[in-house]
Amino acid sequence: MVDTARARRLAKRIMAIVATEVEHQVKDPRLAMVTITSATVSPDLRDAVVYYTVYGDDVEVVSSAIALASATGVLRSAVGRQTGIRFTPTLEFRRDMVPEHSRYIEDLLVAARASDAAVAERAAGASFAGEPDPYRQPRDFDADDAEDFADEDSGGEGAAADDAEDFDADDAEDFDSDELAADELAADGSRAEDGGPDESGTEDGGVGDGGARDARAAESSVAVAAPGGRHRSEA
Repeated sequence: MVDTARARRLAKRIMAIVATEVEHQVKDPRLAMVTITSATVSPDLRDAVVYYTVYGDDVEVVSSAIALASATGVLRSAVGRQTGIRFTPTLEFRRDMVPEHSRYIEDLLVAARASDAAVAERAAGASFAGEPDPYRQPRDFDADDAEDFADEDSGGEGAAADDAEDFDADDAEDFDSDELAADELAADGSRAEDGGPDESGTEDGGVGDGGARDARAAESSVAVAAPGGRHRSEA
């Protein structure tokens, strides 16, 4: 089972040992500007990566990398001697790019702030090409609109009331009498059609050909619409 806590403790110990050896024991002037920043160890404790930074130009960076590569054996021996572990991890030196990335991000932020300041300066004296607010605003519902809506509602109710007044009691009586007459004629015609003709040429129900014709005429009468929704039958 991998012990990650032990790997982290060993990485911190290796970082401290290498930093001390580079500063005090390794006599190489090319390592004067080198700073050990961190270290990591693999889960099996076999390999270690040591990160460093160099203060200087590109020439200093290249010379420092060569010096660390040549001192790798000496530094590994110091790590094995001071840690006392059974297998001394191999050492690999990598340049720490975090400071350079930080400077790059800081430069980007400075450029962004300068750009924002320039845009704000240009916008200070500028005016809108169209209206300040191009979006359509909702209509305000004021007192005049409320009165208009009230007038429209009252007009509709008044028309309905007038129609109701036109259809009075007399119209209702006329409508009922017309329907009763039409029902009676239809009933007479039905009885005339059910019965057979006798020798005298009349039907069993006592209604002759004339009654049957009257019934059929009543059924085919034209309904005429009267005011207020009533119907009158027209012979």
